[in-house]
Amino acid sequence: MAHFAQLDKNNLVIQVIVVNNNECKDTDGNESEAVGVAFCQSLFPETIWKQTSYNGNIRKNYAGIGYTYNADIDAFVPPKPFASWLLNEETAQWEAPIAMPEDRDYYWDEATLSWV
Repeated sequence: MAHFAQLDKNNLVIQVIVVNNNECKDTDGNESEAVGVAFCQSLFPETIWKQTSYNGNIRKNYAGIGYTYNADIDAFVPPKPFASWLLNEETAQWEAPIAMPEDRDYYWDEATLSWV
């Protein structure tokens, strides 16, 4: 099964649907994102679709509702958890400006910009 994320005009994921692999095959029988997108658009005309995958092989992260598609890095990015956090463009994940200590459990305190 293939998964496709519907985007709004701001590239925010508003829906993720499952599509049978047969609906994603071109005339030669090869899976094609473009064919899958065309199928999705036949169901929901005038909408934007991008393929996603549970294992992160496509666009780094599985798209979830509220994620954003970042065209610059061709990835789905989760919502930013804190204003101070920075996007790691290799993983498309947000990271604290200070690495979390490894010796025990901590939580991020945005007021002090530190792990507590």
